[in-house]
Amino acid sequence: MMKKTPTSTKDSLSNKEMNDLPRLASAVLPLCSQHPGQCGLFPLEKSLDAFAARYRLAEMAEHTLDVQYYIWQDDMSGRLLFSALLAAAKRGVRVRLLLDDNNTPGLDDILRLLDSHPRIEVRLFNPFSFRLLRPLGYITDFSRLNRRMHNKSFTVDGVVTLVGGRNIGDAYFGAGEEPLFSDLDVMAIGPVVEDVADDFARYWYCKSVSPLQQVLDVPEGEMADRIELPASWHNDAMTHRYLRKMESSPFINHLVDGTLPLIWAKTRLLSDDPAKGEGKAKRHSLLPQRLFDIMGSPSERIDIISSYFVPTRAGVAQLLRMVRKGVKIAILTNSLAANDVAVVHAGYARWRKKLLRYGVELYELKPTREQSSTIHDRGITGNSGASLHAKTFSIDGKTVFIGSFNFDPRSTLLNTEMGFVIESETLAQLIDKRFIQSQYDAAWQLRLDRWGRINWVDRHAKKEIILKKEPATSFWKRVMVRLASILPVEWLL
Repeated sequence: MMKKTPTSTKDSLSNKEMNDLPRLASAVLPLCSQHPGQCGLFPLEKSLDAFAARYRLAEMAEHTLDVQYYIWQDDMSGRLLFSALLAAAKRGVRVRLLLDDNNTPGLDDILRLLDSHPRIEVRLFNPFSFRLLRPLGYITDFSRLNRRMHNKSFTVDGVVTLVGGRNIGDAYFGAGEEPLFSDLDVMAIGPVVEDVADDFARYWYCKSVSPLQQVLDVPEGEMADRIELPASWHNDAMTHRYLRKMESSPFINHLVDGTLPLIWAKTRLLSDDPAKGEGKAKRHSLLPQRLFDIMGSPSERIDIISSYFVPTRAGVAQLLRMVRKGVKIAILTNSLAANDVAVVHAGYARWRKKLLRYGVELYELKPTREQSSTIHDRGITGNSGASLHAKTFSIDGKTVFIGSFNFDPRSTLLNTEMGFVIESETLAQLIDKRFIQSQYDAAWQLRLDRWGRINWVDRHAKKEIILKKEPATSFWKRVMVRLASILPVEWLL
C-alpha cells in the first residue's frame, strides 16, 4: 500500500521523497497542498471522457488499482478495461477487482484468467452457488441474492478516484452500437480518495464477499502459462476507431498534461454499511437517512435527476412537506418508452398525478431515436438518443449529490449504494443548467389538463405539442405497466 499523500503543505515532503512518489501522487500532491481540506473534482459528463479516464488512469497506475462495480459487460469497452487491468498487473500493480455477481453470467472464464495472475485478485459480492442455472439460486436463497452491491468506484494509487453512476460497458461509454445511457461520474483527488479506499476495504473484507477461488474451481497451474487475453479484443476496426477517438479528445490531452480545470470543494463520501448485503445494517446507517441528515432541509429548490424514480408513499409525503414550505421541486426521470426496466415505471406512474397536483414539476426523457453524432456528447441528461442512467440532485444551487443511489425502494432498503455530497455552487449550477436544457431539448413536461388527466408536452418545437397518452409506447406496454402498478411489489423496485 502506498504512503498516504499529505494535503497540508507542499514542504511536508523533501524533494527526494517527492521523487520517490508514484507519478500520479507527485502530480496530485502540489495541487492538494494549495487547497487544504478540499477535493479537486472534474465532472465526467461525456461518455467518451468517462471511458478515457478509466483507461488512461489504469495505464498510469504504478502501485494499486481498486475497482468496484455492479455491472461489467463482456463487450468492447469492458474487454478493453479488462485488458488494462491485466496490463497494469504485468507492470507490478496490485489489482483488486470486486464485482457484484448478479451481472457476471458469461464472465467466469475471463475472471478465472485474471485471478490466475499473481498480482490480480477477484472477489464477488453475494455470489451465486449455481453458476449455470442462476435462477435456481433465487428459489433457494432469495433473501440473500435479492441484495446486490450497486457501488461503483475506480481508485488508482490511492490518490485518484472515480465515483458516480456508470457501470462498465458500451452503453455507458458511447462505444459500439448500443443506445447510450446518459450518466455522470466525478473524478476526485484530495481527502475523499482515502475515504473511498477505506470504504473499498470494508467491502473487500465483508462477509458478503467471497474470493473467486471459493466460487469457481480453477486448478492453480491450469492457466499459469497463458495469462493472456485474446489479441482479437484490440484488433477489430471498431475498437481502433474508438481508441483513436479517445486519444484525440481534449480531455485526454488535459488529463495527461495535468491541466484539467478542477472544481475545488468540500466533499464527503456516503456509503452504505456492507452489512446491508446481509440485511443486517442499522437503519440509521443507510445512505438515504445519512444523506438527508447531512443536506438538511432545502429552503428554495431541489432538482432531482434519477433514472429510476419510485418515491413510495413515505417519499411522496416527504416531498409534499417540502412543497408546503415553499420549496420548488423538479424531477427528471425516464419516460416509459426510454426506461430499460418497464416494470419499475409502474412504481413511479402511480404517484405522478398526486405530485403534479401539489406543484412538483415532472419531466420524462424521450426515448431512443435514430443514432447521431451528437448522442454521445450531451452529458448528464442526454437527448432523445439516450436512456437516462444518472443519479444526482442539487439543493438550493449550493450542494450536490453524485453517486449510484436511485430514488427507489431497492436503493434504499436492498442494494448497497455510494456517492459524494459536494458543497459547490459551480457544480450545482452545472447540473441545474443541464436540467434546464433537457426540459426543452430532450424531455416531455407532464401537466394535468382541466379533467385531471396527464398530458405530455413537447416544447422542443416552435410551438408546444400536447400528447394525451404515454408517448412512443404500445397499447400492450401501457396495459402491462397499469397491471404492475396494482401488484404489491413496490418494495422490490
